[in-house]
Amino acid sequence: MPTPPPRRSEDLVHLLTRAERLAARRLQAATEEHGCSLDAWRVLGLLSDGRGHPMTAVAEAAFLPPATLTKLVDQLVDQNLVHRRVDPLDRRRILAHLTPRGETYWRRVDREVRAGWPELSEGDDALLRGLLRRLVDTLEGAAAESSA
Repeated sequence: MPTPPPRRSEDLVHLLTRAERLAARRLQAATEEHGCSLDAWRVLGLLSDGRGHPMTAVAEAAFLPPATLTKLVDQLVDQNLVHRRVDPLDRRRILAHLTPRGETYWRRVDREVRAGWPELSEGDDALLRGLLRRLVDTLEGAAAESSA
């Protein structure tokens, strides 16, 4: 059986995986200094907009299964960083919000994360954001087509 050729460092999937892992390590190092997990940082970041979000939307944004998210949010509630409220428009739904303590905590952790994040030039930053958005849209479209 022939041996597959060695993976080239320019391979897109390889580069994306490597970039994601390097970014996650850097983010994790910054968040752990404040006793915050990467998953908690993602949840707090979503809730930092002050609008309150249903748990299903939080799970999706944090890339967590619902049961894992529930445990995490329970911990954040115990730490007085998050609270839950009944959705005034749909009393069957629960919305998660940051507490005032959670807002302060989020700002401190996020400031640390952003201070340690390497900067790209403005043009490169915009280009990368645009390309990643287009890739996500393409992948989401392909996933929707294959499930239809």
